[in-house]
Amino acid sequence: MNQTKNQATDELRSEYDFTGGVLGKHHAACQARTNVVLLDADVAKAFPDSSSVNRALRLLLEVAEKQHQSKRTA
Repeated sequence: MNQTKNQATDELRSEYDFTGGVLGKHHAACQARTNVVLLDADVAKAFPDSSSVNRALRLLLEVAEKQHQSKRTA
């Protein structure tokens, strides 16, 4: 047995049976529900959770829409 520790632990046990399994079965559903965005450390400190990020972005969208509307009427 001339394997490294990682090679030995990466092998599946013989009792695991994946016949009939579908690779990526839930991938499309997960992609439709999530959008992962990595924040820089300083931004993450100011917005520690999804809720705070979403509130800030919605506010930004609201401000941008108001500015866009005021330019159209001017």
